[in-house]
Amino acid sequence: MSTATRPMNDEEVFSEMNKMVAFIRQEALEKAREIKVKADEEFNIEKAKLVRQESINVEEQFQRKVKQAEVKQRILTSTLINKSRLQVLQARQEMLDSVFSEAQEAMKSVPQDEAKYLELLVDLCLQAFVQLNDETVNVRGRKADTELIKSAVEKAVVVYKEKTGKTVRATVVETSPLHDSVLGGVRVSALNDRISVDNTLQARLDLSSDRMLPQLRNILFGQSPSRKFFN
Repeated sequence: MSTATRPMNDEEVFSEMNKMVAFIRQEALEKAREIKVKADEEFNIEKAKLVRQESINVEEQFQRKVKQAEVKQRILTSTLINKSRLQVLQARQEMLDSVFSEAQEAMKSVPQDEAKYLELLVDLCLQAFVQLNDETVNVRGRKADTELIKSAVEKAVVVYKEKTGKTVRATVVETSPLHDSVLGGVRVSALNDRISVDNTLQARLDLSSDRMLPQLRNILFGQSPSRKFFN
């Protein structure tokens, strides 16, 4: 025989409702704690990612600045080295110019010793005769040297015949003498002046300067450490 369920009174209903509310509240609190924990974890993970990415960005920016500074330093160093090198080259060139200038001044005194100058003129004429190897040549020199050149030509013609067995008719051209800037010497031409040998003192000095320039550099400045081959 079943017992009939007694309806709950107000007090029992209120008690049951409080239990349900407390249960729901507890469930809500636990759910809220889970959500907060998960949110904190996700926040920390995202925060770590951001911190790590920012650290990478800072490091990359720092490395770029370091490289830029290194490039600027290399450019500055290269500029200073090139500037210093140019200054050294300029100073060396000025010294060489000074040596050549002194040699040119010394060359001006050569014609003052008439006897030695005559011997030199004979040699210069003879060398030009041999190089031209022609039967007829014209000889030009400074106006002040005309008489000496005539004597030198006469002697050079004789020596040329003795050395080569050939004859040469050499004419001293007085109508168009060489400028005094040639310092002395002669310019000998053939084939109606179409070919010539410049044996003026200035030309010989220029030729000697070009040939002796490497040796002169070694004497004045020493051998270059970067040079691998020597004559």
